[in-house]
Amino acid sequence: MIPQEIIRRKRDGAVLSAAEIAAFIGAMKSETLSEGQIAAFAMAVFFRGMSREETVALTVAMRDSGAVLSWSDIARPIADKHSTGGVGDNVSLMLAPIAAACGLAVPMISGRGLGHTGGTLDKLQSIPGYDVMPDNATFHRTVEQVGCAIIGQTEDLAPADRQLYAIRDVTATVESVPLITASILSKKLAAGLQTLVLDVKVGNGAFMTSLEEAETLARSLVDVANGAGMKTSAVLTDMNQPLADAAGNALEVINCVDFLAGRKAGTRLEVVTLALGAEMLVNAGVVADRDVAEARCREALSSGRAAEIFSRMVHSLGGPVDFIEDPSHYLASPPVEIPVLAARDGWLSACSTRAIGMAVVDLGGGRRRPSDGIDHRVGFSRLLPLGTEVSKGDLIGMVHAVDPDGGERAAQALKASYQISQQQPPVSDVILKRI
Repeated sequence: MIPQEIIRRKRDGAVLSAAEIAAFIGAMKSETLSEGQIAAFAMAVFFRGMSREETVALTVAMRDSGAVLSWSDIARPIADKHSTGGVGDNVSLMLAPIAAACGLAVPMISGRGLGHTGGTLDKLQSIPGYDVMPDNATFHRTVEQVGCAIIGQTEDLAPADRQLYAIRDVTATVESVPLITASILSKKLAAGLQTLVLDVKVGNGAFMTSLEEAETLARSLVDVANGAGMKTSAVLTDMNQPLADAAGNALEVINCVDFLAGRKAGTRLEVVTLALGAEMLVNAGVVADRDVAEARCREALSSGRAAEIFSRMVHSLGGPVDFIEDPSHYLASPPVEIPVLAARDGWLSACSTRAIGMAVVDLGGGRRRPSDGIDHRVGFSRLLPLGTEVSKGDLIGMVHAVDPDGGERAAQALKASYQISQQQPPVSDVILKRI
């Protein structure tokens, strides 16, 4: 293989063969390519795109660059869910135990926060002792005995993805749909999944701000995943406001515990979580009808089985055995709390969701650079949903900060993020489309 010939062919718009793509990824893994060659390949794909067949080949080659997990000794269907990221999106924390309570095995490999979006691993690391990078034996045992485990990507899973992503991050090629598709799915395929559900976020708090962009990505992910042998569907969901009423790592874990205890019924968060759970059950062939599947998920929640499984997962991965009984005993609180009040009467009509996510980052709850540490304590709670009628002086959210100056900045950012109108706004659906 001559790398520059593959780069030239893609640069000129040619369709690469599976063998060419596999050879290029193999050379990248063996470190016989220069960073310049990898960057040139990424840029050629960015401008020329890839066919479905090329993207499948790229995804499979990246999957095969490392270990592929096997769950052959577990009789239950092996399933997972992936979100493209949003603000206040802690669905994974509740969905994994709900799906496990309904008979699925869920080896969920999640990520850290990216940009203005929160990361599942960062949320779980606010729990003392919880190991997001366990050895394979602990990971396997937890999935087998508990039904689910939420951990991070290990070094031996799809290492080519890490190499390529590091180059994309500094060469302005992150937004390429084929490269996004291969990056997400190579890790999921390496996790040994049989089925996958994708939550593709749409709106001003998502990476895909328009329905058209989100649908393009969703169709690419679904087509390539199914082409690679993993039964997959996608749900497009609204991210024009925070999904939960909290944004911030420990605060979203508290939100999760409240959800599992039945204290978040009737919320947008519940609608999305149960819809994704139903989709997982249907994809896995456990239930044929989505309404029946959603009812089963709701029963797993109301019966307390999902809460019990979450508790067992936390303990199996190193967390406190009684965490779910008294999370406030284990989750540290910051010293500063500032209420944010409505400036006038009216209805909350619009929200700059990305600005809320960036305010969490400014508080210290996210990263400006990959090497940054984060403060799990900070963020927002008691956020009101759009469409709520408020009077001047009503609480629309609470800031949790480590110092008064940072807290005041966050309070001003939150207040500026919301629009209050004199007319009641229409309430948009949170489930936009299924693919």
